[in-house]
Amino acid sequence: MTERGFRLDEVDFDGVYEGGSILKGADLPFAEGVPWDIKAPQPAVVRLADAGVLHDEVLDAGCGLGENAIFLASRGYRVTGVDGSPVALDTARARAAERGVDVTFLHADVTTMDGVDAKFSTVLDSALYHCLTASQRDAYAAALARVTLPGARLHLFCFADEGNEGFGLPMTVSRDDLREHLGNHWTIRDIELTEYTTALKGEAWAGMGERLHRMGVPMDPADRSKLRTDDQGRIIGRVWYVVADRA
Repeated sequence: MTERGFRLDEVDFDGVYEGGSILKGADLPFAEGVPWDIKAPQPAVVRLADAGVLHDEVLDAGCGLGENAIFLASRGYRVTGVDGSPVALDTARARAAERGVDVTFLHADVTTMDGVDAKFSTVLDSALYHCLTASQRDAYAAALARVTLPGARLHLFCFADEGNEGFGLPMTVSRDDLREHLGNHWTIRDIELTEYTTALKGEAWAGMGERLHRMGVPMDPADRSKLRTDDQGRIIGRVWYVVADRA
């Protein structure tokens, strides 16, 4: 890891979705399953839909197991979910079929968006950006611009370098980082802190943090006394919510 964050080729997303390790070649499975799969749409995304600020067509970049895309489609939006993990997309398609919801799911590299049509008025990024390194963030911002229409709006959530005391996250983002890497292709309208629900429980995450720390991953073990949790014991993180328009 020569840059802040994990490179996509270091993270074994398929492995995580299959119950295995998060890093290739390491024995680091998550005891509680996929740490970002709360088996429901993110509350922050629900709030966007309730506020009426999303417009067709919607691109869910880094859609993972599809919960946000499925939710938005159930609300009547035309949604395309894009992800680099075939395993995640298979599950997303199965979940959409089980719920009788029509969503297009595509396998693509988010830093190029090759094979993705340029037709989107709204982009949703629900916790993808912070997984990328600096060079990948530049390419990703450009790729999103290529597949969107003039006047398109980006709604982006990424782990913040503020407000996560005790969490010990290995990948957080500053306001300056967002302005630097999005700014060539997107005009940022607002950056504010908000909450993000994870599937992680305090004790399990603290143990994972200790193991990652010993492996040299830039992460401090979680301080459970400082973790914020919901009524199900799930850790609540703080994220930047970015609103930006295609430049």
